[in-house]
Amino acid sequence: MVILVGGLLTGCVSSKNLALFQEGPNTTVDSLNIAQQYTPRVQVGDVLSITVSSLNPEASAVFNLPESQAIIQGQGLNSSANPLAYQPGYVVNKDGSIDFPMLGKVAVAGKTSSEVNAFIKDKLKAYLKEPSVNVRNVNFRISVLGEVNHPSLFLINNEQVTLLQALSMANDLTIYGKRENVLVIREENGKKTFALLYLNRRDFFSSHYYYLHPNDIVYVEPNQARVASTDNTYRVVPIVISAVSAVLVLVSVLVR
Repeated sequence: MVILVGGLLTGCVSSKNLALFQEGPNTTVDSLNIAQQYTPRVQVGDVLSITVSSLNPEASAVFNLPESQAIIQGQGLNSSANPLAYQPGYVVNKDGSIDFPMLGKVAVAGKTSSEVNAFIKDKLKAYLKEPSVNVRNVNFRISVLGEVNHPSLFLINNEQVTLLQALSMANDLTIYGKRENVLVIREENGKKTFALLYLNRRDFFSSHYYYLHPNDIVYVEPNQARVASTDNTYRVVPIVISAVSAVLVLVSVLVR
């Protein structure tokens, strides 16, 4: 009975509301400008993984943290490791700097990983022959919650992720997720902003929230079918249990 009710409620979800990337107001347009690609900049409290190599491995070892080799290099966008687990690296101090071997304090806040990479590489030329530097922000995390198949906190290894990629990592929206009401929560300059995106429309590709920022939260709101399903389950299940109990009692009496 519960399964039947669930099936009927599922059938109430319009296929029009499930389809993504539907045409906008001007149906003759097949292309549109997408949002400018987001490049994260180092902030106070970030943890930077910085590894150095050169033609002389022994000389390079001086510039590498002993724990740096323990950093888990995840595959693709999402590391299989616990995103909240300790990540060895250089913590950006309140003054926006890190303490780097031989170089002392290095100002990194406000710079991109590539800019930090180039700066350190240039300074290391005084100590190493043909140095190579790899800089990565190891605490770029996003949360995907609500009506998705795998809600979780994800660690982004390549410092670049779009809303669609985030939803893909969460194994897509469930049939009960509101495609026309996906919320992105972002904290900037001490304020939280809340942006609603309509995945049914193609023009969300041009949204400022298409490219996610570190610590963004993506929330997929449940639709009315989910709400009705939950309400009816709480109503129907006790009735079914009572009916089954009554039948069992009746059967036990007849058997006697």
